[in-house]
Amino acid sequence: MKGWVKQLLKKDVQMTRSLLISQDNHLFVWVLKFFAHSGDSWFWLGGLLIVWFFSEDAWRQRAFFLGVGLVFMAAAVIFLKFSIRRPRPEGEWGKIYRITDPHSFPSGHAARSAALAVIGLAVGPTWFGIALTLWAPWVGLSRVALGIHYLSDVVVGWGVGALMGAVALALYPLASQLLTFLL
Repeated sequence: MKGWVKQLLKKDVQMTRSLLISQDNHLFVWVLKFFAHSGDSWFWLGGLLIVWFFSEDAWRQRAFFLGVGLVFMAAAVIFLKFSIRRPRPEGEWGKIYRITDPHSFPSGHAARSAALAVIGLAVGPTWFGIALTLWAPWVGLSRVALGIHYLSDVVVGWGVGALMGAVALALYPLASQLLTFLL
């Protein structure tokens, strides 16, 4: 590995350690865990499925589009994770993530939250896009503060998510036609 890459990774570890939160602050830790889990893929895909079944045309179309966008974004993140194979930081919290996905770079939760924010700003009502945009940083930073990701995992995850959100928006007319065909 090149010297500048080693230095960059060393700085990343130092910055990440400075953002770790003490487990003694129970209320704040609980809030961080809430945000950390709120970006789980099963939560979003399940929620979008519920919206699909119980909503009218506009929200049904948004749910479909967000779901398809998240599936494609997840494929991109998984490809990157298994290509790079950076191990997660040492730690106790997040055993389910450590077991099911031992690779940390990039953060899928950060990517998911950024993609949702980009898409939500474009296709949702204003309040929906703003809510997702305010929520997204909390998802990523909570993952760092709880020790499940390095800071660079989250920053790159946000970039990947924003890029995939923009790609999804470019495909929005095609997705709308597909949805119209399916209905």
